[in-house]
Amino acid sequence: MNFALILFLLTVLTGVVALADRMVLAKRRAPDAREPWYVEYAKSFFPVLLIVFLLRSFVAEPFKIPSSSMRPTLEVGDFILVNKFAYGIRLPIIEQKIIPIGNPNRGDVVVFRYPINPSQDFIKRVVGVPGDQVVYRDKKLTVNGQPVPQTPDGSYSYLEGLQFTSTLRFTEQVGDKQYNIAQNPQAPPVFLPNVRAFPERSNCDYNDRGFSCKVPPGSYFMMGDNRDNSDDSRYWGFVPDDHIRGKAFFIWFNWDDIGSLAFKRVGTAIH
Repeated sequence: MNFALILFLLTVLTGVVALADRMVLAKRRAPDAREPWYVEYAKSFFPVLLIVFLLRSFVAEPFKIPSSSMRPTLEVGDFILVNKFAYGIRLPIIEQKIIPIGNPNRGDVVVFRYPINPSQDFIKRVVGVPGDQVVYRDKKLTVNGQPVPQTPDGSYSYLEGLQFTSTLRFTEQVGDKQYNIAQNPQAPPVFLPNVRAFPERSNCDYNDRGFSCKVPPGSYFMMGDNRDNSDDSRYWGFVPDDHIRGKAFFIWFNWDDIGSLAFKRVGTAIH
């Protein structure tokens, strides 16, 4: 379901009815006649829908985390806000950039349209920008020949449904950005049978120890922080710039874990 399109159509519909009443219908009614119910509702809802549409399209859009791929940074059920203008002003619905402002940087957490199914939104971390050589060997990330610093930070365990998972936690640093990742020491760096054919697949080389990919112009390489439980660029390729929807920056609620942990997360900045 394209919520943005539905919101746009409702905004246009209520706006047209309100305008038609102001320009034509109201003049035809008797002075003491009551407004038809559909005119009353349209006038009431139009300004609200318009404000929501503009805020959601150009300022910040809410997004719910549906999976464990970004643990420990983001928990299942987190409701986050996505900055819609961090990387440029885009036209609503078609997401066409009209005013460039900036570009995603390594370490940013971004929401984007899934290249395999653009109607579906994904959230991952940028590990490679256009022109980068991204290498992931033996679970160590290297970008342009420079190892990404990784420091052990204890263990990380979580329960999802009826499955309890234990991992090792590490702190990675890209520039001045620090964030936590989770790794399962028993899992391979990449599950080779899951690697699909994708555009610019020839830019990548895979083997049992990991992979090496050259990021093409105008695209980005994404990985989940839960490195061994993430369907990301390792498996379906690069994310074109026109698929980027915005930068995740804020956790405002957690629906799936009502309790002290959930409320502690409210108001947390996303790094």
